Amino acid sequence: MDRRAFLGRGMGGMAALSLASAGRTASLDTLPPPIRATPDRLFRVTVCLRPFRAAGPRIEVERVGAKRVVHNYGHGGSGWSLSWGSAQVAVGLALADGVRDVAVIGAGALGLTAALTAQRGGANVTIYAKEQFPYVRSARATGSWTPDSRIAMQKAVDPGFGDRWEAMARAAFTMHQSYLGLPGDPVEWTNRYQLSDTPFGAAEPEAPATDHPDDFLRLEQRLADITPRSVELAPGTHPFRPTYARRGSGLTFNVADLAHQLMADFRLAGGKVVPMELHEPQDVTTLRQKSIINCTGYGARALWRDESIVPVRGQIAWLIPQAGATYGVYYGTLSMLARRDGIVVQEVGADEWFGYNDANEEPDYAAAHASVAQLAQFWADGKGA
Repeated sequence: MDRRAFLGRGMGGMAALSLASAGRTASLDTLPPPIRATPDRLFRVTVCLRPFRAAGPRIEVERVGAKRVVHNYGHGGSGWSLSWGSAQVAVGLALADGVRDVAVIGAGALGLTAALTAQRGGANVTIYAKEQFPYVRSARATGSWTPDSRIAMQKAVDPGFGDRWEAMARAAFTMHQSYLGLPGDPVEWTNRYQLSDTPFGAAEPEAPATDHPDDFLRLEQRLADITPRSVELAPGTHPFRPTYARRGSGLTFNVADLAHQLMADFRLAGGKVVPMELHEPQDVTTLRQKSIINCTGYGARALWRDESIVPVRGQIAWLIPQAGATYGVYYGTLSMLARRDGIVVQEVGADEWFGYNDANEEPDYAAAHASVAQLAQFWADGKGA
């Protein structure tokens, strides 16, 4: 399944299994309010480089002098989604042999969840980080549950990768549920809409041939039992300009609230954060802890000289949050996710290769304005303008 089909079913969350068949439809209980997609509501433009590895995330032990370094990076577009499950694996390696004093390098999604998991395992934890929220790359994430988004390449993974991924995804999903209903709604279920000008299920034009030697791994069907199903909406029962619409549900991470919650929990449990920039692997020998979890994300490419990490560029145009608007829409090559901490407008391209191996972190403001103008056309009668 290519990225457009994947997002179309799950709208940036897990792929939903359609209940719509033989013309079966469902009407909306509450119409989603149109987004005020106007240039005056654009308040920032950010770029995130997703740390993709063809073989999947690196979660393994490396010895550096007398230090045990547990690597926990390279999750592509699945960092927030897999964070807790990945942390369980990494922390298990870090706490081997009864170690109870642990360092975590990095204060993004992977670093914070690894630190909290280690604390819950009885460890004293210190985070060493060059940057903290809101300056880490994790703060620029889309904010959807996407546990297999650019997670690996089909031909590059070992035979057991799928099982390990599923275990991490299920563990992470369980932990994310524990943040539902908290003040600020750090995690919540919200609706997702896929829009189309042609009936769903109609034959699609054959995709043009590519010269890519491999393709991104798809694992979403392994989680079908915990994935909410989608329903097709009858024409005229939704507020969108395209005739055809499908509604599903997905987990949304309100990243600003979630990051504050995680950091507060870490500090309440006695955790410390030490500002520090490391430049090469040997720098970890200066840390007093013998066990170190390396959660530096894309930064591991430079710090650890890991050329297996490939940047995948993603740009977001941020609109001011809108009261009553907490849902996502996907149409064509544009996605929108209305979160409580901002409305994410993102060009996602024709497939998963969009932004691949593009390390440019400079915002493209012309493209951001074009995306906002395109979003305004999602609604009938220009209601989004």
